[in-house]
Order: sequence, then C-alpha cells, then structure tokens
Amino acid sequence: MLKDRTVVLGVTGSIAAYKAAEIASQLTQSGAIVNVVMTEGATQFISPLTFRALTGRPVVTEMFDVTSEYSVEHVSLARSADIVVVAPATANAIAKLAAGIADDMLCCTVLATRAPVIVAPAMETNMYENPITQDNLSELKERGFVIVGPAAGWLASGREGPGRLADISDVVGTVRRVLGKQGDLAGKHIVVSAGGTQEPIDPVRCIVNRSSGKMGYALAEAAIERGAKVSLITAPVSLGIPIGADAMSVRTADEMRQALESLVPTADAVIMAAAVADYRPKNLAREKMKKRAGGIKLELESTPDIIGNLKGDFVKIGFAAETTNMVENATQKLKEKRLDLIVANDVTAADSGFGTDTNRVTIIDSQGAVEALPVLTKRQVAEKVLDRVVTLLTKTES
Repeated sequence: MLKDRTVVLGVTGSIAAYKAAEIASQLTQSGAIVNVVMTEGATQFISPLTFRALTGRPVVTEMFDVTSEYSVEHVSLARSADIVVVAPATANAIAKLAAGIADDMLCCTVLATRAPVIVAPAMETNMYENPITQDNLSELKERGFVIVGPAAGWLASGREGPGRLADISDVVGTVRRVLGKQGDLAGKHIVVSAGGTQEPIDPVRCIVNRSSGKMGYALAEAAIERGAKVSLITAPVSLGIPIGADAMSVRTADEMRQALESLVPTADAVIMAAAVADYRPKNLAREKMKKRAGGIKLELESTPDIIGNLKGDFVKIGFAAETTNMVENATQKLKEKRLDLIVANDVTAADSGFGTDTNRVTIIDSQGAVEALPVLTKRQVAEKVLDRVVTLLTKTES
C-alpha cells in the first residue's frame, strides 16, 4: 500500500525529532516517496542531511528555499501528497494548525493539501494536558485530522506521564491504515485467527502448538492496509496487535471456536491461520500434578473442528502445516472442511513454518488448481492470499 505513494513528513521542534528519522526510513524502505518538511526548530535537534540521506529526496526547511524543487510554488508539496504526517507535532505546531496560521512551510502544506493528515503529538505532560492543547486537538479531530498518541513514559523533562511520541510502529501503521481506506478490501469484514492454542493439563501445564502467530498477524496487517475491517482472534503470542485490528484474545480451541462463531454472521471472509491443538486432556487436573517416578498417563480427546463447522455465506480459507505428503494431505483437508482455498506449508523446511519470517507455501483451491510459491516473507505470502480473497469475493458478488 505504501509503494510509490507520496508521503509528506513534517518534523517540528521537539526533542523527539530524532525519532522522525526512523519513521522516514521505514516509510522509504516500504517503497514510499518521502518528502520531509522541517520547521526551523526541528533543525536544532536533527540535521536535514540525515533525512536527505535516508529518503534520497530534498528536504524543505524554509518557506522560499531557492535550493528546493518546491521553491517556485510551495503548494506543490501539498498537491503531490497522498498523505501528510506531522511527527513529532509540538504544542505550538498543533496550535497553529488549529488556528489556520500559515507562517511556515509545514503549516502552508497542511492547509493547502487535500490529502489526509496524521498528527502525532510530542510534548511535556503539562503542555499536553493543558485545556488549550486539548481544545486544539479536538478541533483538529473535528476537521478530520487523525491523531496518533501520545504515549506515556519518561519525558525529556525528567518526569513521567503522557506526552511521548507514539511508537514508530504505531505511526507507520496508522499511515498504512489511512492510505488503505481506498484499497481493494474496503468495506469488507475479514476475520483472521492467529497463534497456537493452549489446552490445559493442570493449572501450570498445557499442550501447545509451536505457532508464533506471525503468519496470522501478517494477514491481519495486510488486510487492514487494503481497507478491510479486520477482526483478529489471537491465541497467546509475543507480537503487537496490528494498528486498526479489533482483537479478541483466546487460549483454548473451544474459546477460539466461540469467538469465530460470534463473528462469522458479518464476515465476508474467514482466514484460519491459527494452529489449533487437535487434542486436549479429557480430564483437567484442578491442582498441579506432582512429578512422579514412572511418569503419568494422559487420556486425550479431540478438540472441536472449528473451520469445518462454521456456517455462513463467506469465503473460507484454511492453512495446513504438513511434514509429509503436503499437497495430498492439504487437499484432503480442503475437501473435508469444505474450504474455498487452503495454504499448505512444509514445516520441516528451514525457511518455512513455525517461528520463521519466511514461508514456502503451496496454494490449492476448491477446483484442484495447485500453485507452488517460492520462498517469500510472511507478509508477501499474506498479500498473495489476499489477492485470492479479492478474486473470490468478486466472483461471489458477480
């Protein structure tokens, strides 16, 4: 969603200005064209040369900068923008934007653009909580500005409280989400499950799957960036919830089943990327089982077939982690569970499966067509899967 999109990044005179360099870097690495506009105060904290090196683009620091390609018509920055991001935004910058004061290049750009504007405040706690600042932020929100943060934590003043620049991942994630509102999944409700369920043996032990959740989270993030409303049902993982996802935390297979059943009535597609435990202890010990010589015996029973029993008019996609006969086993699963599509991967491969950042998957559809993909990042796999979702939804609607 960011590839070849033009982002104007406004940097104001906050101690957090150095963090804007990482925002510029991440946006550029994602394929965006990043034009940085710095206020005079910002240049006291970080050099324009830093941003030029990171973006490969001229950096605008003055209203009439004869060295800039925007010197003749400064509103050309505003016209070229797909989105404007002011990060960090000081209390002074927020006040000028709320009042419509155009006395620097950044404020001129924001006032002149028709693109969406994201503002990420960063200031001392008392300044942020001051009623004037709160009124100014409320005014910007009413005009359609998107406010990100601030976060709470230690500040340059030595105090602790709200006022820190939002996490960089939150800022960049919000850029992706806002740009994605016109994507090919806009208006669609996509339900994604992720992570490995846990079936308790006693209060401290459980049967788990080794899923990291990375594939499911990549699917959720990619769907959000394509404009979808995303419900993410997540088993325990060590990942941050994608910005814009409605997340439900579950632990067991039965909890995941209940969560999915509550969401499918409004779903356009369900993508079951979670690794659901196939078995659980038949009898749950109420107290911790003590270690004994000779070991213990556990009687297991099957967990419910979640995706196979989901009812409704929606696209249904499953995943199959296999160790042998991958295509054959995945095809059988597709038929038994009446799926529209199944994504199979060989979890014995070093570059695919649990915990890796890449996957080597084979996509099989209900007509029996098989597409083997090369090694891709999990985000790239997610995009391939969502391309199929768009096609399936288009066929359903036609």
